[in-house]
Amino acid sequence: MAHYAFLDSNNIVTEVITGIDETELIEDLTPEQWYGNFRGQRCVRTSYNNNIRGVYAGIGYSYDEANDVFVAPFVEIQETSYDL
Repeated sequence: MAHYAFLDSNNIVTEVITGIDETELIEDLTPEQWYGNFRGQRCVRTSYNNNIRGVYAGIGYSYDEANDVFVAPFVEIQETSYDL
């Protein structure tokens, strides 16, 4: 069993699935290739144990292809003032 992240055209994760082991082939294709072709999206393996690509990918994460890692989205916290 392995986990795979689907990416949009901006390398943002749109979905993460559990699939077959990365060493198995489907119709002579790697799971990344087969799942990507089937869905019409790029597919990249991710590790639930953080063994590859930095962290386990989640929806909204981005894939940094140059460094081969997933990056969590940055959330900007705005300071709010409350009148009491």
